[in-house]
Amino acid sequence: MTIRVLVADDQELVRTGLSMILGAEPDIEVVGQAVDGHEAVALARSLRPDVCLFDIRMPGLDGIEATRALAGPGVQDPLAVVIITTFDLDEYVFAALRAGAKGFLLKDAGPELLAQAIRAAADGDALIAPNVTVRLLEAFAGSEPAASPAQPIEPLTEREEQVLVKVASGLSNSEIAGELYITLSTVKTHVASLMTKLGARNRVEIAIWAHETRRMR
Repeated sequence: MTIRVLVADDQELVRTGLSMILGAEPDIEVVGQAVDGHEAVALARSLRPDVCLFDIRMPGLDGIEATRALAGPGVQDPLAVVIITTFDLDEYVFAALRAGAKGFLLKDAGPELLAQAIRAAADGDALIAPNVTVRLLEAFAGSEPAASPAQPIEPLTEREEQVLVKVASGLSNSEIAGELYITLSTVKTHVASLMTKLGARNRVEIAIWAHETRRMR
């Protein structure tokens, strides 16, 4: 299956470079390019790509607001969005995740990680740059939660607890399947169930909940 991608960045050189990198992948096709957030939202709604790759800083409508318009709370049939930026700032990460982003990468991540993030987003998964994820989780693990962590809407099963710990350890779905001796589709089912029960919108929020509830100790 070919993954159809929309790229949005106000710098032509960056936009072209990202498109060339992704276009070189056998299973990825860049179906559109946008120069700002407004054009990105319009093209995304028209083309319905499998994944949108948005820069954060764009004129008119930035990448965060464009993400919220396409994948935010209350959006019917949301699109998968991956945010890519030069700026390694925690507030950008949190804003992107709250807006509904499926991934967060820095522009120096490299072609391999970029392609992985696109594939993960197309598969309903989320990939956050490893250095960003580690920093976020360390921040949460090293401090007491401001309030009692939210309780799941239903108790977690024993297998869900096992998957929870693996997700919070930074393992991919394939790695979890291998360690727990279960199929990839079973892992995806458990991860989806965890998101529903915990009210989490991505794997980072699952991991944060695991740390807040001391599952990692």
